[in-house]
Parts: sequence; structure tokens; C-alpha cells
Amino acid sequence: MASSSSLLVRGRAFALVVAVALVAAPRRINGGAAGPAARTNDPNWHVFSVSSLLPSSACTASKAASNSSALGVVHRHGPCSPVQARRRGGGGAVTHAEILERDQARVDSIHRKVAGAGGAPSVVDPARASEQGVSLPAQRGISLGTGNYVVSVGLGTPAKQYAVIFDTGSDLSWVQCKPCADCYEQQDPLFDPSLSSTYAAVACGAPECQELDASGCSSDSRCRYEVQYGDQSQTDGNLVRDTLTLSASDTLPGFVFGCGDQNAGLFGQGEGVAAVAGRAELRPWPGGRPSLPLGGPPPANAQFTALADGATPSFYYIDLVGIKVGGRAIRIPATAFAAAGGTVIDSGTVITRLPPRAYAPLRAAFARSMAQYKKAPALSILDTCYDFTGHRTAQIPTVELAFAGGATVSLDFTGVLYVSKVSQACLAFAPNADDSSIAILGNTQQKTFAVAYDVANQRIGFGAKGCS
Repeated sequence: MASSSSLLVRGRAFALVVAVALVAAPRRINGGAAGPAARTNDPNWHVFSVSSLLPSSACTASKAASNSSALGVVHRHGPCSPVQARRRGGGGAVTHAEILERDQARVDSIHRKVAGAGGAPSVVDPARASEQGVSLPAQRGISLGTGNYVVSVGLGTPAKQYAVIFDTGSDLSWVQCKPCADCYEQQDPLFDPSLSSTYAAVACGAPECQELDASGCSSDSRCRYEVQYGDQSQTDGNLVRDTLTLSASDTLPGFVFGCGDQNAGLFGQGEGVAAVAGRAELRPWPGGRPSLPLGGPPPANAQFTALADGATPSFYYIDLVGIKVGGRAIRIPATAFAAAGGTVIDSGTVITRLPPRAYAPLRAAFARSMAQYKKAPALSILDTCYDFTGHRTAQIPTVELAFAGGATVSLDFTGVLYVSKVSQACLAFAPNADDSSIAILGNTQQKTFAVAYDVANQRIGFGAKGCS
């Protein structure tokens, strides 16, 4: 089973195509479950082998990643992860409870940002900051939670490879650089500007510097940046430009990114961040906005929904309008999602969050269909769990998400359940604390889909079986 995904990069259409897959989709199995007769031919049910619940320890490349111009996107904890392959000296595997706790921290940070907490930053000259007893104002980001997905990108000439956190919720791409006043430990050598023939610093007066929410000017007229994430992680450094290599056939000269020389926090083993946040970040800025510019045609089978207006340009917003369980629409108040401010689609959030008045009927409908299975203890934020011990095959109802404009996305089996072990398979949705907090479509529900961020046409598409 695959534990990878792919980011297709074909041309410069500025339509971001992301295929997110943590494990392969299980096949429908022509065999009976240990219990009621398996609904093998019923399109409203998933029938799967219980042995397929847990991911493989072996890395199998995603089919979508076979294209020579594709940029691989893999789960940080999966067998295909370059971070896992490079780990030294143990440190212990992260637990599912820890993953979900960090996920909640990220969700809380998104909710705070959407609600407008923190206020607008001001600009301070960092060259005089120490004299005045103040620090460079921060461009505030959301909690990374150490990041769920990583990509390997090349920087400089000749290109050096770096495993960076891939995040649609961050605004600035950056890596750790030499010379570094305070950097956390990483596996690869820090990016060394002196070894690249195409490196250049960005001047204070450059458009790229002025476009940052918060920037300053060093004593030698270099553009300085600082980002403080919601989990108190921080990066501080120079804004620079150099050649970005996405694949053997796809390079981008003059890519603008942060060269961090003071970095600390919960970045795990990631060597920086590949940021693709907000609709503004993917259009061709005159000077080259410091985010990751990616392009490619949307998948032919994609169902599209229009991008919606949101409270902040740092996120992508869509209109989730309904949910079906086992082919039947559940009763959700018509205003449930609009009253919460809409829905954010986020690559860094693991579990989809819903307003309580949308989650409650989803949970109830799913639970009614699972009455034949023994209940299992709750897992952190997940309160609807089942024990499949003793079953050779199992079956769960399909879950479909309906979006504005008629797009209906039938989730893969792996997008319905979050599995810690065979004896604890949980409905992969959770409620927000209240009905006024925005809904978030997490990456578990995006598994196996090619998700097309078609910014030029202001829409997002979901292509089934985008990768496996």
C-alpha cells in the first residue's frame, strides 16, 4: 500500500493540483463479513478487508507520482517520507493521540486567525530593534503541528535537496540557512548561499519585500522577515531569491523564499516550509511572491466547486452545503455552514471539523449503520470508534460531501475512518467547540483524490482515484 501522494506540476498555469494519499484505497472484496451479509455490490457501502486497515511499512510509489514532472508529496510519518528515512538515533514514534492533540492546536489556531485575533502587525527596523528593546514585528501564521506532509525540493545552483513541510495554510516558503545564529537540528546540511551561483538577496525596496505583511530592513539594506506560528514556532531571516528545482524537467529561476537564520519551534525534522496559502499566493505576482508557484491541468474527472470569499486570504474557502451517509442526505440546518463562516480546505489539518449541529446528525447516522460492531473507546478528539477484532472483512456506509454548484465527493474508505489499530477504528470527523467556528476540510478526507486548486478560474476540483 502506498504511503505517498503527488503534487502534479505541468506547466505554469497556476492551477495547483494536489493528490493526497496516505494509504492505498482498499478493494471491494467478494467475500462475506463475519456478521451480516456483506453488501459487496451496494454502491452505498464500502466492503474491505480488515487486514487492509493499517498502512504498510514498505514504501510504494503513488501511481500519480510516476509522471516525470510530478513532485512527490508524502506523509511525514509514512514509509515514503524522506524525513523518516533520514532520522538518526530514534527519539520514539509519534502516537495517534499526539497527532490528534497537535491537530487540535492547529485547528484552534486557524479559528483564532479567522476570527481576527492578534491584530495587524507594524513595521520596525531590525537594525535598531536591539537598541530600542523591541523585536521585528511578526507575520503571524497558524500552528504547524510539526506538519503532516513533506516534499523534497531543490534550491540553488547546483541544486541541493531539502525535505520541507508542505502547507496550504502557510504564507511564506523558507529553509534554514548559513550562517545561522540559532537553528534547530536537521538531517541535511543547511542551505549555504555561498555555494549557489544563482543566489541573490532581496533588497528592502523590492516589491517582494513590500508585499510581505511584516518586513524590516537590515543595516546592509537586505529585506528581513519574521514569522511567528500559532504554536509559538518562529523563523527569522533574510528574504532571498534563487533557483527552485521541483523535478528534473521543472525549474524556476528567481524563486523568492525566506533564508532563516534564527529558527525555533515545532518543525519536527522538516528543513523548512513550502507555503502555498491563500488564493493570492498562487497567482503570478509582478516581483515573485514568496510562495511556492505550481501549475498543472486539473484532472479530467474532477468535480469543481467555486472558491468562496473568506475572512482572511491566508486560506482557501469553499461552500460545503450537505452530507450523505449510506446514500441518504442527513438533516443539517441550511444555515449551519454559512453561520460558521464557511469551510476552509487545509492540507495541514488531519481531521475534518464540523459545526456541532452538522456533526451530530452525521455521527448519529453513521452509528446507526454500525450497530453490528462492538464499540471501542474514544481516541482523543474522535468519539465514535469501533472494534473490528475477529472480523475478516468489514463494511461501513459511504460518506459523501456536497458542495455549492452541485459537486458531490464520495469519500474513499480511508477518508471515512481514522484507524489507530484494528480494535480502534474511528469516524474521522470531529465537532467544533461551537456553531460559530468555521468548518475545516482536513487531509484525511482528501486521501486518494487529486485536489485541483484552479486559482485562475477561482475554483477547486476533486478528482477521484487521483493516486493510490
